Formats: sequence, C-alpha cells, structure tokens
Amino acid sequence: MNTAKLFSSVLLAASVLAMGGCEVTREQSTVGQFVDDTAITSKVKARFAESPVVSAMAINVETVNGTVQLSGFAKNESERSTAESIARSVANVKAVRNDIIVKP
Repeated sequence: MNTAKLFSSVLLAASVLAMGGCEVTREQSTVGQFVDDTAITSKVKARFAESPVVSAMAINVETVNGTVQLSGFAKNESERSTAESIARSVANVKAVRNDIIVKP
C-alpha cells in the first residue's frame, strides 16, 4: 500500500471514530455493540479508500447491529456492486443493505 493510501485510510478511520463519539443509538443495545459497529464502518471505509473501483468519498457507510447500510452515488453498476461486495467481506458484517444509486 502506498503512503498516500495508508494516510487516507488512517485519516478516514480517525474521522469516523471522532464523529461517532460514545453515543449509543436506539437501535444499539450496548456501548460494546456501538464500538463493534464503529469498527465495522471504519474497516469498510478503509477498504473503499484502498479500492481503485469504489469512491470512498461518494459512498456513505453506516452500521447498526452488524448490518451495514450503503448510500450515496456510484458512477456505474460495477462500482455499486463492488462496494457491496467489499462490505460483505468485512469480518462481523451480518448483512448489507445497498441503497447506492447509480448516476444516470
């Protein structure tokens, strides 16, 4: 992995953790579950940043109780399906909801 991609991945992971705080939402039962979900989201975003196909900046990732929801816009169906495949490959992901819209 080159230095720029590594830096981007670390920066992305740090920003996700900073934005999340320690708040447990209604759907999450414990702080531990929130931490697990935050880790999943960070891993998915980091893999998006490493991918030559997926734009990490155009696709949003949220995780609740192990279910990853993808939203945002893709350039084509290949980017949309690759994003879903990447999310499914992350450890501890129970399900993926792909709400990414392909731009016409």
